[in-house]
Amino acid sequence: LSRKGNCLDNSPMENFFSLLKQEIFHGEVYSSFDELKSAIEDYIYYYNNKRMKRKLNYQSPVEFRQAASVVA
Repeated sequence: LSRKGNCLDNSPMENFFSLLKQEIFHGEVYSSFDELKSAIEDYIYYYNNKRMKRKLNYQSPVEFRQAASVVA
């Protein structure tokens, strides 16, 4: 949750949920809660382990953190 009076704390989560909706929800119909839950879990794994981000030097978040811990 965001600290009182600091809207920038919420920005990363708003961005993530926006991407989640764009990439797996729009135009998709899920027939059960379990199917939806599985799609969300798969997307979170993809986002953290496979999806390359320009801001992270074209690495996934996990790769970026692993590289940073080796340097430190």
